[in-house]
Amino acid sequence: MKHNEPPFSRRRLLAGAAAASAVTATGLAATSTAAAASPTHAPTPLVTRDRIGSALLHAPGGGPAPARLQADFHDRLVAWLAFWSANSPAAWSAPVRIEGRVDRSGEVFTLHAIRYRRDDEPHDGFAAARLDGSHWATLASLHHHFPVVTPLAGGAIQVGDGVAGFTGSPAQVAFAVAACRELWGERSATASRWQEHAGRALTRAGQRVDVATRAGWATFTRTSLRRGLGTESYE
Repeated sequence: MKHNEPPFSRRRLLAGAAAASAVTATGLAATSTAAAASPTHAPTPLVTRDRIGSALLHAPGGGPAPARLQADFHDRLVAWLAFWSANSPAAWSAPVRIEGRVDRSGEVFTLHAIRYRRDDEPHDGFAAARLDGSHWATLASLHHHFPVVTPLAGGAIQVGDGVAGFTGSPAQVAFAVAACRELWGERSATASRWQEHAGRALTRAGQRVDVATRAGWATFTRTSLRRGLGTESYE
């Protein structure tokens, strides 16, 4: 029996994710500069949301759990999930369930699981306890959209609000090394030579761009997402 389509169709997600990715790759420098020049304001009121995009929010391993978030952080989470879905295999539905927790500030989210449907059956597109291609792919998608991405013990991933882009932080370098090794087969990748190995991965994907730039980082994380989810092999 064919399942009901989620509120966001895959076509709409593809269009939304393409726009979000373009903003990530080209519009962040101006945003970052403006933010740095702006005075500090009092925290804005949190908003209560029971879903991210079309996916219902659940507590890890539990039932529905509406969360209180900063409005702009929720918007970034929606854009991220649309991007993740748009780069997943065509047979997958849009995500229908997200398991995670939001901290009291409303600016930090810990992801535990993403669930979608295929052939009317539920499947995990990411599960914290499962260290496989989907784990590295989801990490890539989060590095594409957030400036602070922290893997936690047990496999959950924590993200903080803010403007994404390449910074060369230890966390970004550690992810790049792991992605080169686990997704692209560049087993000799190290923190001192990761750019060389990431460059080879991008060349395999038909992309010639410096990974240590905003555009290059966006391209590397996007292609790593697609490879990790099995959307494209780039072979």
